[in-house]
Amino acid sequence: MMGPRLDPAVAEGRRAVLAALTDLEPGARVEVALSGGADSLALAACLAFLAPREGWLAGAVVVDHALQDGSAVVAEKAAAQARELGLEAEVVRVDVGTDGGPEAAARDARYGVLRTRQAEAVLLGHTLDDQAETVLLGLGRGSGPRSLAGMPERDGLVRRPFLGLRRADTERICTASGLTWWTDPHNTDPSFRRSRLRHEALPLLEDVLGGGVAEALARTAEQLRQDTDLLDALAADVAEPHDVETLAALPPALRSRVLRRLALDAGADASELAAVHLRELDRLITDWHGQQRVELPGRVSAARVDGALRFATS
Repeated sequence: MMGPRLDPAVAEGRRAVLAALTDLEPGARVEVALSGGADSLALAACLAFLAPREGWLAGAVVVDHALQDGSAVVAEKAAAQARELGLEAEVVRVDVGTDGGPEAAARDARYGVLRTRQAEAVLLGHTLDDQAETVLLGLGRGSGPRSLAGMPERDGLVRRPFLGLRRADTERICTASGLTWWTDPHNTDPSFRRSRLRHEALPLLEDVLGGGVAEALARTAEQLRQDTDLLDALAADVAEPHDVETLAALPPALRSRVLRRLALDAGADASELAAVHLRELDRLITDWHGQQRVELPGRVSAARVDGALRFATS
């Protein structure tokens, strides 16, 4: 007698997680960055199913940002559901700063925890919907192709298996798995730009353009990421990247990548470094009239000295 039919969303979620971790050997440790929302809970459910079959050591880390009343209760409930799934779970409370605004500061605090985890991979529950919102934010800010390329599937320790799934899919996975998710009130607060994109801008675009906008934005991000990855690889191979003559001879698209790489290596803040900063750096190479220096986010400055681009911190 056949058992109950597996929900297609559950099957797709498990397939996505397995595909994201095919390089890991038995015994590898994998953790889910768990918020208690539907996306990360669905990810935890899929990992909990796969881990014993693949021989992975699986866990979850819940970052309590302590920005809302009752955040500790939400964090502990998320950890408890992870444990019920069979995952080890730890709650880490962080102090959130103010640099870059509340959203950026919370993200920085969260990623600060995730990058210190003793694991081969940390999984984030970002979905196709999150990717579409990220691309729209980048488009609105005029941040250039790197921002429009959205979030990568892999970024060092971090992996995002669900970039091909919709938010509704993760809710179906939770429902099928008997999990109760928490809805962050910030996600519906119109004072947050991403919330307005989610609940106002994207639905309007879907209506005006006849649907498929989120998928189209995600495809655009993937195409642009392939281009930016190639340009980044070419930029890394440029000999004498500080030399003004070398930089001036490069095609503008490649020179921009080299300048960005130099700025980041010097300590510029990646989350704040924007196209306007790169344009000013480029002027030191292609339109120099004795400018003294260019100020970059992260207390870094750049100047043209004796035919070379020099960076300094203050």
